[in-house]
Amino acid sequence: MKHPAESSPPASGTPSDAPLPPDRLRTGTPLSPREGPEQVSKQELRRYVRSLKKQFTNEELVGQSASLVRRVLAHPRLRAAGTVLLYNSLPDEVYTHTLIRRLHSEGKKVLLPVVISDTEMEIRHYTSPASFRESSYGILEPVGEAFTDFPSITFALIPGMAFDAGRHRLGRGKGYYDRFLPLLTNAYKLGICFPFQALPSIPTDEHDQLVDEVIY
Repeated sequence: MKHPAESSPPASGTPSDAPLPPDRLRTGTPLSPREGPEQVSKQELRRYVRSLKKQFTNEELVGQSASLVRRVLAHPRLRAAGTVLLYNSLPDEVYTHTLIRRLHSEGKKVLLPVVISDTEMEIRHYTSPASFRESSYGILEPVGEAFTDFPSITFALIPGMAFDAGRHRLGRGKGYYDRFLPLLTNAYKLGICFPFQALPSIPTDEHDQLVDEVIY
């Protein structure tokens, strides 16, 4: 895992607004029994991470994304891949819109996820900015047929609410990626998040999927 030198921003609000103090979440300072990882629910961690995100404007998050995207572009697994799975970022995620266009212009086959129900997502081929439409979830998604040649995907960029030192991922709670990632049998799975989303540990369940590496 790659560890940047940046320190996390202070948490906003009163101690009751966040389940754990940010310095202890980021640095791995030993937790008391009451605050141990087994006592911190995924829901509490999501609430905590959301409180950190609210300290930044959308423009500031786009600015913070630039160095992360440069590291993705330089990654040897991406450079060697012909078919890649990315994600069309939401305002609170590492910004990928320019990354999508650049990799497409370089001749890579770019795939993007599309939510099709409360429990499922599929992936579709990105062809141009004009191929998007807004979903009922407010996400811009490519139109077209579902892509099902999963073994051809050799690189996947995976967003998360948070990641930990063990490469565990905290999602938004719907389980889309946990159900989908096992299909990517040949893909190198690169997690990506902002530095303040890197936590010492995340509670896990048996269905939770690991990524191969995390950039933050």
